[in-house]
Amino acid sequence: MTDEEWLDEFVSQWHLLADLSFSDLVLWKPIGIEGEIFECTAQVRPVTGPTALEDDIVGERIEYDPEHQVTVAYMTHEISETSNNAISAGIPVDVWAIPVLRRDNPIAVIERHTNQMGMRATGALEENFLEAAEILTQMLLRGEFPLVPPSDKALAPRPADGVLRVQPDGVISYASPNAITAFRRLGALGDIEGEHFRELTRRLRQGVESVGQTVNADLDGRLSLEFDVETRGSSMRCVVLPLWFEYTSAGMLVLCRDTTDLTRRDRMLLTKDATIREIHHRVKNNLQTVAALLRMQSRRLTSEEGKEALRDAMRRVSSIAMVHETLSYSLVEEVEFDELCDKILDMVGDLAASNGTVRAVRRGSFGVVPADMATSLSMIVTELCQNAVEHGLSSSSGMVEIVPNRDGGILEVEILDAGRGLPEGFRLGNQKSLGLSIISTLIHDLHGTLSLSNREDGQGTVARIRLPVPGPDPRVVAGVRGV
Repeated sequence: MTDEEWLDEFVSQWHLLADLSFSDLVLWKPIGIEGEIFECTAQVRPVTGPTALEDDIVGERIEYDPEHQVTVAYMTHEISETSNNAISAGIPVDVWAIPVLRRDNPIAVIERHTNQMGMRATGALEENFLEAAEILTQMLLRGEFPLVPPSDKALAPRPADGVLRVQPDGVISYASPNAITAFRRLGALGDIEGEHFRELTRRLRQGVESVGQTVNADLDGRLSLEFDVETRGSSMRCVVLPLWFEYTSAGMLVLCRDTTDLTRRDRMLLTKDATIREIHHRVKNNLQTVAALLRMQSRRLTSEEGKEALRDAMRRVSSIAMVHETLSYSLVEEVEFDELCDKILDMVGDLAASNGTVRAVRRGSFGVVPADMATSLSMIVTELCQNAVEHGLSSSSGMVEIVPNRDGGILEVEILDAGRGLPEGFRLGNQKSLGLSIISTLIHDLHGTLSLSNREDGQGTVARIRLPVPGPDPRVVAGVRGV
């Protein structure tokens, strides 16, 4: 891990030190030779106490000053601190400058600002928080902090959620009020201080033995560990952080967060997602049934015009069914349209196979489109491809190309055929074709535009559609799909 990556990892966890020390933290990185200039690249405020820095100072610089705390800490490799209660903007503030060392070389300085005016009266919570903050500060000085980060930072507990201070022998010496409440919701009785952390956890949740390597290593504070405890309809997430003096264990800090409500909401969302997917699946099945009925009805007709009308209806229903089939496998209301387009090309090729040989290809990527747009877009592509086969290609044989291109929030699609081209005097809007009417209506609803013209090389027709697509640009992946 490079020094820059190491600092990024530290900044992702330094809220722990800020909350435990009730202090603002500022990261100063040297940008000059031998620490002549420092620049503030990050800042964090505590959630457990008042801020000491009202203003955001990210981007500010410290010019060379041999008396400045940051410079002193960087040059001496030792913590530098102000005299007690120095005044800053009218507020008594204690300031520490802590050199960040890697392989005994300083790579940055952490400045810790503590607002003494708003400090709470000293009690058991404050004493344990400050003691843990001092241990973490010394670990930082030795290059032993940051620790292994939690896997899910969104659910990771913070000191304000609940803290246990566990001694090297595994006995809980302190539990914050929020931690006691969380453990009691899980079924713990009485005051959990004085209990053995490992045995308490095993009583509350059978199966903790399977977490990590071994119970002793996991829950005795030799390894950073994240696990959930769930019982009696309540749940709690714990993060075990080992604390170290220079040569011996200082026990561990356990952060715990009552996740009962979050877990319940997650389950409700999963149930809702499953219900939505099932609805899409049933709609797809119903539409496929309708398409099958139309196919059966077309076989009973003797009129070619009637058969063709039912085949067109079947094709339109099938294109909508494809969208719902795609959504039935997705947890998000978005569609990777390339796969859907390829299925449409398969269908167009199959329907044209009875009259001729059609090769349909996609060149380029549609990217991701919203689900409410995917249905209309699939019908537009289906109708344009079918028009290219029926009216553009001679004898319903030849090639149809679909060329999508995303530029910012605009999707442009060209459908090209190598057929006989448009008749002389052709003007879009003068036709009575149901297909073109459907296309024009759908594109208008999507606030897009449509144009039809002969290709510049004179070898067929090109239909161009231009649609606004909300959301970020997709990853453009070049692809060719043949039918």
